[in-house]
Amino acid sequence: MNNAMNIAATGMMAQQTNVEVIANNIANLNTTAFRRQRAEFQDLLYQTDRREGAFSSQSNTIVPVGVQIGTGVMTAAVYQITTQGNLAQTGNPLDIAIQGLGFFQILQPPNGTIAYTRDGSFQLSPTGEIVTADGYIVQPGITVPQNTIAVTININGQVQAQIAGQTNPQTIGQLQLATFPNQAGLALLGQNLYQQTAASGQPTIGNPGTTDFGTLQQGFLETSNVDIVTEITNMITAQRAYEMNSKVISTSDQMLSTLNQIQ
Repeated sequence: MNNAMNIAATGMMAQQTNVEVIANNIANLNTTAFRRQRAEFQDLLYQTDRREGAFSSQSNTIVPVGVQIGTGVMTAAVYQITTQGNLAQTGNPLDIAIQGLGFFQILQPPNGTIAYTRDGSFQLSPTGEIVTADGYIVQPGITVPQNTIAVTININGQVQAQIAGQTNPQTIGQLQLATFPNQAGLALLGQNLYQQTAASGQPTIGNPGTTDFGTLQQGFLETSNVDIVTEITNMITAQRAYEMNSKVISTSDQMLSTLNQIQ
């Protein structure tokens, strides 16, 4: 009976993790370029009372099916779903959405490490550099001249500025994207930023629109890929699983109480 309680307890803890992941997905329903997550589980070690394929000395035969009792469940991973979110038009010339594969490169102070993001809600710093909402410089660094009246970014990441008093626009920089062999292996830093890990592999840098890289859409932002109907359904399923594990503990307790009364 004690084993049943321990097994059910692992199930309750697993569903608690599941609910936390779902809650985070729902909380980030309107977060720009957010990628929903899914908790994945594995069964724990098994207690073997009779091994399948063993030789039975009593009947001189091979045991076709053994007796193995599981010891519960554990969280194996919280997997990130990397499907593309929808593109929402904003009309802001410094809002840039990635259509397809790739991440923007972001320079993080104070140690100067490179982080990655799909959140293209960019702004200008006091010195005219293109930066994130937190002031991190987009790489490679691009500075917009002070007398610029319009900024144009094409699907291939070329940035042009229309300078006051000039007829033709001036090319001021080239946005680049980074891709990874395993996007799901990137570490989550918060602030819509990711960090390279051994699991993600080394980044490949290239211009948007070239082979294996997505294109850019000026005046758009990528929305979260969270499906609220799916999340609510998953929440109900997790709640029912939690209740069932709780019922197992209650039933085991009742059975132990009955045994104590017999004794």
